Amino acid sequence: MAMSKSANNYNRQNWEESEFPILCQTCLGDNPYIRMMKERYGKECKICQRPFTVFRWCPGARMRFKKTEICQTCSKIKNICQTCLLDLEFGLPVQVRDQALKVSNEMPKSDVNREFYAQNMERAMSESGDGTVPPGELGKAQAPSDMLLKLARTTPYYKRNRPHVCSFWVKGECKRGEECPYRHEKPTDPEDPLSDQNIRDRFYGVNDPVADKLLKRYEGMPKLDPPEDKTITTLYIGGLPEGTTEDNLRDHFYQFGEIRSITIVAKQQCAFVQFTSRIAAEKAAEKSFNKVIIHGQRVNIKWGRSQAQAQTAIEDKVREGRKLDPVPGLPNVLPIPEDLTSNFFNLGNQAPGPRLPQPPQPGLAMTMIPPMSGQQPLFSNFMPAPRPLTVHYPSQDPNRMGQSATAAPPVPGSSATIPSEPPAATE
Repeated sequence: MAMSKSANNYNRQNWEESEFPILCQTCLGDNPYIRMMKERYGKECKICQRPFTVFRWCPGARMRFKKTEICQTCSKIKNICQTCLLDLEFGLPVQVRDQALKVSNEMPKSDVNREFYAQNMERAMSESGDGTVPPGELGKAQAPSDMLLKLARTTPYYKRNRPHVCSFWVKGECKRGEECPYRHEKPTDPEDPLSDQNIRDRFYGVNDPVADKLLKRYEGMPKLDPPEDKTITTLYIGGLPEGTTEDNLRDHFYQFGEIRSITIVAKQQCAFVQFTSRIAAEKAAEKSFNKVIIHGQRVNIKWGRSQAQAQTAIEDKVREGRKLDPVPGLPNVLPIPEDLTSNFFNLGNQAPGPRLPQPPQPGLAMTMIPPMSGQQPLFSNFMPAPRPLTVHYPSQDPNRMGQSATAAPPVPGSSATIPSEPPAATE
């Protein structure tokens, strides 16, 4: 037997009626004197499809009007904003937040189960207190993960409240000019995955293009992976500012475990912190990488190396040799011209090892260079053959005064035709 509409008050009691929306700082805007328009049961929630109180406002000058999209029950279940559906604490999509906190999505999507789940969550929130604490595993998560600390937005992003792009201006038909409340800018690429966003996908944390972009950014960030050698329990802290003491380092690292020793090398502006256990060293490396600030300066944290690895690295450097960088400002080495016809010094063809005699070039005579003491004669291919020389000696014979003496013919293989001594005088 069907009940009349006046007798059926079950669903009407679950309609939402609120006095102020649940919003993040970005959607609320920077204007402290904001005015809102309130409409009771103005629209149905985009998730649970129950009527709720709709709020509409303008977050600032030259911004577009914004309104709430989901009810407060769905907002409290996921701890998200009613308008942008981003996390209220970190400003991240639900998919990134749940993956970082390792929270599973247990909210049903069918009509009957979704209504039953929403009623149970409302009862749990009303029994826990004022209803502001998110229920389930999300409310139990106390310590944020490293992913949330690196990707969290700490300041409002008011650029998200800008007006939409004017479609008439894109077609060249906008006649409002500067009075147009929409943006006169070139629209984004329609094939960009960020242009296809869905409220349901954002709420349930599936197929969110913004979340995929943030996850890829996190994967590209530098990470400090622990070494395979389990005996290493030392962390290297580099870039220490002047005046850093052991107490400054101990104040930060004592919370991760027992410290065996702290060694500061002031000349190199670094320090070595050694823990008593490997678990404490891994925890310190994970919680302190790119997060430690001493005297207003961020320090670098790396894993130390064992003595065997350090000795191996030194031997490799000695074996390979240190490659020095070229000194700036020096002239470069001139290349050897390819069209050099008279290669006097045989450049480019000289190989390491003993120098061997080269074959003579055509057009040049083969001559012998007189050897030096204790050396073998070397053939030369760049000295032409000498001509016979005529040597004049003073004659002692008065009958042959003024006549020249012709030198003897050259000996084959010699480099000169000069006689060793003058000819004997004849009577």
